[in-house]
Amino acid sequence: MSTERSYTARKQLMWGLVLIGLGVIFLLDRADLVDASTFWHYWPLLLVVAGINQTIGYPSAREFRSGLWTIFIGLWLFAVFEELFGLTFGNSWPLFLLMAGLQLVLAPLISRRFPATKEKDHA
Repeated sequence: MSTERSYTARKQLMWGLVLIGLGVIFLLDRADLVDASTFWHYWPLLLVVAGINQTIGYPSAREFRSGLWTIFIGLWLFAVFEELFGLTFGNSWPLFLLMAGLQLVLAPLISRRFPATKEKDHA
């Protein structure tokens, strides 16, 4: 199986399991067995799972960087919504500057580590 097909299959499996999980939660909520509203504050963690899915396997450098951004945004949203470490939307924006700078510093290392043959456009 090619790496592209492997990635597509893994992505379909992940999102299929997410949809099944959401369906089970809604079904149990409709049956008054659980309260689905208690799960809503965890939705940013779905972004983290999607980002991890982008970074594992054999991604291109662009896919890997995109996955890191997705993980960062998911963790940031979760931390802000849960007010972890006192973070709010207003006081946590410098984290985006730090992440952007970190990406610029790590971009050459990431580009050397991952195959350049999959790169269709340079970012």
